[in-house]
Amino acid sequence: MGAAERLAALGLELPAVAAPVAAYVPAVVDGDTVFTSGQLPFVDGTLPATGKVGEGAGLVAPQDAAALARTAALNALAAVAAAVEAAGGPAGADALDRVARVVKVVGFVASDPAFTGQPAVVNGASHLLHEVLGDAGVHARSAVGVAVLPLDSPVEVELVVRLHP
Repeated sequence: MGAAERLAALGLELPAVAAPVAAYVPAVVDGDTVFTSGQLPFVDGTLPATGKVGEGAGLVAPQDAAALARTAALNALAAVAAAVEAAGGPAGADALDRVARVVKVVGFVASDPAFTGQPAVVNGASHLLHEVLGDAGVHARSAVGVAVLPLDSPVEVELVVRLHP
């Protein structure tokens, strides 16, 4: 089963690539490697939640943050697919069939100072990558707690992906 079929089975579609919020591009292809910029969990151009992740009033709950990390990973896959297409590869979700391996995921979690559950939040991204790409979605990873992210996003995800020739 290809990535497009896996996405459909999950009830997902690749979104349009999120417009950069500063002076960068969403992804760069260098040889057989795609590097994405950090992707926020935009849905239709807006962030569904903002703020710090943690337990308690006024904080983004960890399970909600994990769902946002999943969305950010989907946005990162959209950036990978667009970069593959721009480099002359297949279009849309079919471009993801060029992914040989997700090499590295870095997940940033805007964390309340008492919050230490960053790995569980970034699991939202990791699980999506495995569900969409199968064994090619298994990766090395860092889950990093930070004070604040762009636009007060609770999470940000970036990928390093190796392509089939």
